[in-house]
Amino acid sequence: MAHNNNKTKTVFHPTLLALLVGSVLCNPALAQQASDDTAEQEEATLEVIQVTARKTTENLQDVPVAVTSLGATDISERGLSSVIEVAQFSPNTTLQQSRGTNSTLTAFIRGVGQEDPLWGYEPGVGIYIDDVYVARPQGAVLDIMNIERIEVLRGPQGTLYGKNTIGGAVKYVTKAMSGDAEMAVDFGIGSYNQRDVKLTGQLPLVENKLYLGVGYANLQRDGFGEFLTSAIPGQDTENYNKDLQAARLTLEYRPSDELFFRLNYDKTDDKSNSKGGYRLVPSLLTNAPVPDSVYDSYTSLPTWNKVETEGLSLTADWILTDSFTFKSVTSQRESYSPTNIDFDNTSVVIFDVPAIYDDEQFTQEFQLNYTGDKLTAVSGLYYYTADSCGVFDAILGVLGQSLGQPGLTREVGGCSNSDSFAAYSQGSYQLDEQWSLTAGLRYTKDDKAAVVRNGLIFNNVYPESGWVPGYVRPDGLTTPVVLDDEESWSKLTPKLGVEFKQTDDLMWFASFSQGFKSGTFNPRATIAEPAADPETVNSYELGMKSDWSRTVRVNATLFMLDHKDRQYISVIPDPTDASVLNQRLGNVGRSEATGAELEFTWAASADLEIYANLGLIDAEFEEAISFTPAGQPVDISDRFSITNTPETTGNIGFTYSMGMASGDVILTGNYSYRSDYSLVELDNLLTQDSYGLVNLGVTWYSNDGHWILGLHGKNLTDEEYLVGNYAFVTPDETQPSGFRPGLGGDNTFIGYYGSPRTVSLNLGYRF
Repeated sequence: MAHNNNKTKTVFHPTLLALLVGSVLCNPALAQQASDDTAEQEEATLEVIQVTARKTTENLQDVPVAVTSLGATDISERGLSSVIEVAQFSPNTTLQQSRGTNSTLTAFIRGVGQEDPLWGYEPGVGIYIDDVYVARPQGAVLDIMNIERIEVLRGPQGTLYGKNTIGGAVKYVTKAMSGDAEMAVDFGIGSYNQRDVKLTGQLPLVENKLYLGVGYANLQRDGFGEFLTSAIPGQDTENYNKDLQAARLTLEYRPSDELFFRLNYDKTDDKSNSKGGYRLVPSLLTNAPVPDSVYDSYTSLPTWNKVETEGLSLTADWILTDSFTFKSVTSQRESYSPTNIDFDNTSVVIFDVPAIYDDEQFTQEFQLNYTGDKLTAVSGLYYYTADSCGVFDAILGVLGQSLGQPGLTREVGGCSNSDSFAAYSQGSYQLDEQWSLTAGLRYTKDDKAAVVRNGLIFNNVYPESGWVPGYVRPDGLTTPVVLDDEESWSKLTPKLGVEFKQTDDLMWFASFSQGFKSGTFNPRATIAEPAADPETVNSYELGMKSDWSRTVRVNATLFMLDHKDRQYISVIPDPTDASVLNQRLGNVGRSEATGAELEFTWAASADLEIYANLGLIDAEFEEAISFTPAGQPVDISDRFSITNTPETTGNIGFTYSMGMASGDVILTGNYSYRSDYSLVELDNLLTQDSYGLVNLGVTWYSNDGHWILGLHGKNLTDEEYLVGNYAFVTPDETQPSGFRPGLGGDNTFIGYYGSPRTVSLNLGYRF
């Protein structure tokens, strides 16, 4: 679905920059240098990529897992600024900024994920920062700073990574210290008044033993659009802007060759405005027209927003013997996010949802690795405890006034408290020079307690005093507790695989793996109801890892998955009154998916590398149970769609290196394609048409290794594409808009969009 955007806002003009970069490219010494390079050209060869997909360092081509890895150099030269851009380079992967905020992540891999970010719901794709699990999607849109690599593991990772990795896992790995005194400063300017500053460095405190690392980023950008009208005068009207600061401190200590400790602290403060949605149809209750730009909006809420995250972790590595190593990872993370989401996106209080998310977690993992002549194994114990709390006020002001009340608010709040313990082991045994077997098993015990408060208040209520100017929240105002319960689950998740090393450069593998997503209580419960049991995904894979003549790499995977006991809201009649229908969370869904993935890299010459990936998937619901008013179960799977999952994803790109008298120039470019996909699970009303993104970049490295200059253009064809929505309408062809109004009495049919065309210039200096 596309909309005409007549409004442009270009604060940054790249003309002068183009001349500057062009002067470098047109250096008179280029012709002679190119001739010398041709005469002395080194043999083209593929890079050996190391990954930790199986919690030990291995060559990517030896790992029988569908995994994509992007290293620091690739990330820098392609101008990737946040983790969501990595999805372009991993087939059947969706990483997007969620609706309403810039920092909340929507992650789907192979059609498996979690669309609703409300506390209590568990994700389907696990996010990890240096082996630390990030439990909540708020603040999970990670900006790239001091990165070593990002790995995307596709398919269930239930044995080694545990619950909530039923779609896969995304691993964000920061750089280890080199041991030398280093400092780097990077500046970025670009479209929409982008202005970024990044500082990173390391300092030896005790030579060869103790090192201190620092990192700081200040990322600023004006909005892609603006809030055209607002009920609150004098506030910031930037929409889709960026105002983020992040800091990281690292202390590494190596008392001996056998012992290593790393202490990490990170903090992010994102004060970017709330993200206003685009009205896809006119409002019935206001006279504001549909905006000209998909990045423009209206609001009756404050535009401020906040996402604060903070984490502390301690990692210890101990080489016990030539065969055994021990690892401990201890972490504590917190996040706090008061947010304003205007569902109806008008300047009238029709359907406003101010909310607070407040989360904290503690994890402890002990890991024992064994490497022998024939057997390698990873075993561990894992403990996780977390409190995920929040409150939201669904303010239906106009509806309340129509009932003769000052307003109307449904306030929902509560907490979901989890404790989880797991023990796991996975090993590979070499039967002979060609055949090996992999087997693993994980036992998980989950305990969860939940409290849900839910009730109606006949007034317009906000979570805190001062939320809007002059508002004072009445003392003692609270809604009744409708659910206070606890539940326990235990689960065994196995993995079985066989690998055949046909040659040193060609491996075949087949595997069965299982993952599960934790059981949970309904965070929006209106009555006491039982918890939904865990979801389970059974996955079958057949894959190939191959290198050909050290210049061509082809990795391919065929997969089939069965996603059972999916947790969905089902409509259930009240046993005491058949005319009353309650919404309850239950294991009422089942889906299947089959697909294929191909990743290709060709070192065409010592200077030119061409890469591509292709993902194909056929995913659909096989069962989705609801109930008739008489209480009879009915399958409505034909009304459900797998969201955020294009049938085809593809990407093709290149990296070209040129030696010059002043340094090296790297040209990069890629075209990323996504076929059409649904955005609404039940009775899909919104489909994003297929589209492609064109990105180009040029990076110059000075001969002395100090200077880096990069110019990057993204989405150069200025494609408009949806990444989120709110749909509270019912189709009705008799209405002028084609819809009957939904909750709040208006046409709440809202779209959120990915970034428009941007150009940025980055200048860095390494001391």
